[in-house]
Amino acid sequence: MAKLWGGRFNKDFTADVEEFLQSLEVDKEMVLEDIWGSQAHAIMLAKTGIIDGKDLKKILYWLERAKKDYLSGKFVLDKKEEDVHMNVERYLLEGAGPEYGGKLHTARSRNDQVLVDSKIFIRDRILEIKEKVMSLQEVFLRIAGDNTETPVPGYTHTQDAQPITLAYWATAYVSMLGRDLKRLDNAYSNVDSNPLGSCALAGTSFPIDRKMTTKLLGFSSVHRHSLDVISSRDFIAEALCAITLLMSNLSKLAEELVYWSTYEFGILELDDSYTAGSSIMPQKKNPCVAELVRGRTGRVYGSLMQLLTMMKGIPMGYNRDLQEDKPPLWNALAEINIALDVMRGMVDTMVINKERLAELSGANFTTATELANHLVREKGISFRECHHIVGNLVGELARRQKTFMDFDEVDEELKKTGIEVDFDTMRQIFDPRKNIHTYKSLGSTSPKEVVKMIEEFTDRMEQDMKSLADQRKMIGSAKRQTESIVKKVIKGEDIRKIRIK
Repeated sequence: MAKLWGGRFNKDFTADVEEFLQSLEVDKEMVLEDIWGSQAHAIMLAKTGIIDGKDLKKILYWLERAKKDYLSGKFVLDKKEEDVHMNVERYLLEGAGPEYGGKLHTARSRNDQVLVDSKIFIRDRILEIKEKVMSLQEVFLRIAGDNTETPVPGYTHTQDAQPITLAYWATAYVSMLGRDLKRLDNAYSNVDSNPLGSCALAGTSFPIDRKMTTKLLGFSSVHRHSLDVISSRDFIAEALCAITLLMSNLSKLAEELVYWSTYEFGILELDDSYTAGSSIMPQKKNPCVAELVRGRTGRVYGSLMQLLTMMKGIPMGYNRDLQEDKPPLWNALAEINIALDVMRGMVDTMVINKERLAELSGANFTTATELANHLVREKGISFRECHHIVGNLVGELARRQKTFMDFDEVDEELKKTGIEVDFDTMRQIFDPRKNIHTYKSLGSTSPKEVVKMIEEFTDRMEQDMKSLADQRKMIGSAKRQTESIVKKVIKGEDIRKIRIK
């Protein structure tokens, strides 16, 4: 069977070249996107008078048949056609005949067709990821709302640092995931522009209406510069960068769940459904799901590097290298979706040991910083000198195997430096449940401040959910309009009388 572009050639591919060039295994995911793009293009061609109503009716009928046959399994893609675009066009040509089907590709190249399909597909995937990120944020906000007074040890260098609250820890992840949402939104804004009508690279001499296809495909704007359109894959790299950073943040969370669930920490227990046993040690309960999220982050990093390496030396215009743009993104999409699902489930079902948290949060001199701050405020001593005084105190208590809760020993050591602190004040400083209330700064672990942040994060998430709903509404409205026009034309209505909103 001759290639649709084969007029220039006397020979067909060898079998190995045919296999080497085909991209069907990757872009077979975009059959429905390709059909939608083709319907919009055909409607625009007829509306602008480039093809007539009879041509349009035949084209839309067979495109609709292609969609139904694909969904039912009757339309099977053939590798010999190289990609999804040629498969759909071949189906159309064989059904409608070349005198009709052959007109669809007027004022269009596979180059802009590839980009249309990719952008429609990626646009939907970004929205799916955003929804899952917000679902994870909801879990953390629930944990935060229930634990504004629950003390937790805060760490730096994985060493005890200062007492914080479980709500403060949970809202830190809400805050972090909020930046991931911003990155996904930035990526979405560059995906959400219409490339259709750029053709091979220079546009076309036909009087096409690119704003019309923008409406029919639910894009927010036209990507105007045709050469830039065809050369562009940075929108894929940007989406992949956002996914990579999101995966990195999930890996950070996974790491905390791994070591917090150890016997030594004993801070939490992961649900049985997110853990696994040992083939030889019957007592083991291993955090395998969290470990795999952490491990598979490397796959996503590798996907980003693969894409950036492919892009780095390509001149303006289409080059076949660009066929390799989708495999790394597709791989990363698969990884991030399952990672978000399992991490949400794991966090939602984990059991937190609050008694252990209370024990750890006040241990190992975690309230030392607040003692230094108290001396600065009440004794008029410089912070650096107070730091030295408290450091010496901690060292002496540790050598005696004493803690801050041994008030007599604390009092004895402080008096050596001429400082007196009454026991009620010590209790306020050294008890982590009381210590957390001493913080006053914006964004601190103070329960009052955390409650405010919970409210702000909740409001922000509601705005993000509304934005997501609006984005989906715009896409859904455009798809319904295209489908409505297709049905009307197939039933015999004159395209010239059909209004496009």
